[in-house]
Amino acid sequence: MATIKDVAKRAGVGVGTVSRVIVGSAPVSAETAMRVRRAIAELRFRPSHAARVLQKGQSQTIGVFAPLVHGAFYTPILHTIYTTLRSYGRHMVVDFGQSRESERQDALDGVEFLTDRGCDGLLVMGTALKPADIDRIAELQPNFVLLNRRTPRFRAQCFAPNHEAAGAAVAHALCDSGHRRLAVIEGPRDSADNRQRMRGFRSALAERGIDPESVPYEQGDFSPESGRTAAQTLLARGCKFTALFCANDEMAIGALAGLSQMGLSVPGDLSVMGYDGIDLTALTVPPLTTVLIPWQQIVTHALHHLLNQCYGMSLPVERDIPAQVLWRESLARRS
Repeated sequence: MATIKDVAKRAGVGVGTVSRVIVGSAPVSAETAMRVRRAIAELRFRPSHAARVLQKGQSQTIGVFAPLVHGAFYTPILHTIYTTLRSYGRHMVVDFGQSRESERQDALDGVEFLTDRGCDGLLVMGTALKPADIDRIAELQPNFVLLNRRTPRFRAQCFAPNHEAAGAAVAHALCDSGHRRLAVIEGPRDSADNRQRMRGFRSALAERGIDPESVPYEQGDFSPESGRTAAQTLLARGCKFTALFCANDEMAIGALAGLSQMGLSVPGDLSVMGYDGIDLTALTVPPLTTVLIPWQQIVTHALHHLLNQCYGMSLPVERDIPAQVLWRESLARRS
């Protein structure tokens, strides 16, 4: 494999001249630059990534922290991050958390890991971080964005859906379909985005004349298995309801399985509605009615903001992208 010294020897110049031609850091005569480029082509020389980092002071990589690697929620987000960065000639380095219980510490460890790898900027997912933690991220790497999190001090760096409005949209969709007796499988109570969507849901129920306290709740952990178990527990408790809202799609998918195992038909006996709009919801039996959170657009605009920060680009940035209800067969209309 050819080295920069081989190129310099072939072109009849010094190593420093070759470096200046590659980086464009200082003027070089047209004739000399042509000889260097010809030597590079003839020797099929490729500057190492480490050398380019040292020369340019940038790694051309963005560090990404995601709380979990499994499940159907994070994979499309990571794919959007990857394809967006590649379209602008950048790469990503990813670190993952280990569990929901350790999410906060995992995020802090991940940020340090990614910073130590020389990433030019950071995209951090996770709602468990405290204000002091975000201050620490800003100290380690001023170029950062937070996904699915809002904090007043770093408002410009925060990109998140309006979970309260989306939760309210669920309640209105169920009521508009004629359902008055509802049940809920909510996510972890220590999850900020779960609390936000449930706040919007409960507020909208009150607006529609339904006492939120009269609605039976079971708690899940956003996993399909917790949705299956919670749905069966609601029925075992003798709860009477015509429609079930699950605070994410994976729990709703589990609930569909649990109801089927108990011999119930959806939407014949009960209606089910999810939240997030993951791709799998179009393939369940029956297809799942859900609220589509525009994650692809949110992620794309978060990256635009970060690329503008890191590389002086002028990419468009939008923040207020509304959710929408995807009406499918799992939600029956009642007269």
